[in-house]
Amino acid sequence: MSRPVTLFTGQWADLPLETLAKKAAAWGYDGLELACWGDHMDVDKAARSKRYCKERHEILADHGLKCWAISHHLAGQLVCDLNNDARSDMFAPPDCAGNPAKKRRWAVRTMKSSAKAAQNMGLKVVNGFTGSSIWHMLYSFPPASDQMIEDGFTQFAKLWNPILDVFDSCGVKFALEVHPTEIAFDIVTARRALAAVKNRKAFGFNFDPSHLEWQGVDPVKFLTAFPNRIYHVHMKDCAVTLDGESGILASHLNFGQPGRGWDFRSVGRGDVNFESIIRTLNVLDYKGPLSVEWEDAAMDREHGALESCEYVQNIDFEKSDRVFDEAFDN
Repeated sequence: MSRPVTLFTGQWADLPLETLAKKAAAWGYDGLELACWGDHMDVDKAARSKRYCKERHEILADHGLKCWAISHHLAGQLVCDLNNDARSDMFAPPDCAGNPAKKRRWAVRTMKSSAKAAQNMGLKVVNGFTGSSIWHMLYSFPPASDQMIEDGFTQFAKLWNPILDVFDSCGVKFALEVHPTEIAFDIVTARRALAAVKNRKAFGFNFDPSHLEWQGVDPVKFLTAFPNRIYHVHMKDCAVTLDGESGILASHLNFGQPGRGWDFRSVGRGDVNFESIIRTLNVLDYKGPLSVEWEDAAMDREHGALESCEYVQNIDFEKSDRVFDEAFDN
């Protein structure tokens, strides 16, 4: 095994960190990617207090675990989202509920704090979302002009550049999880997002193949398109389940409901070709963690976390330092 295997804690935020750390260690994980909700990581405390950061590390170390990244997806979503309606009230403090502008102001502040929190934790990466003011224009009816789309990328840069300035000052990088509803959701929009922030090094990607696979985007092509911008990797699977009645847009059916055109799967049980991904990560010389983001509405999550850890450990392998025929020269 050439890379640490971690578990993203976002889907486990109902459990205290101490409880989850004990379970993750028993399942065989090397560490946790701490979500900045629940009690796993309070970025405001971490930005102010190195003692708090030390306590987080100690909880993990008591179970033989480490941390390589924190993730602030929910706050990041609020930065660029146009309406910040009631669906995201739970993402921000209660006093922000029903006030889109206040939610955005809080999101910008806490995303800046996440850079300082990562610095105090001794980490180099914060994963998350950006939100998007133009996602609702994806299907261009009513018609959306080219200028409307360009304005969305301009707004993204205007809102995120000051945040990325703080990341630069802290020596930390922000890794956008390329994902529908974000400013970048495929290779084309990822290129455009990079261009919008003038390719600054503080902005890169948390590679998650599941969100590309169901759209019909080749995850390996994404890796090769951005060889120097893969700052973190999620191991997450999905399956396209089109049946002649459903469409790829999921028909307003929730995850796990029969008839959806696609759904998430426990790692190794879907359509993602993880061996090709591992081989490509080796070519790119990616040495960071492989972080399991476990989601499968039809499977017990503890069973899934255990089997996913074992799957990733088994499929990962180190890059060769030679071509096998070179042995004949000796």
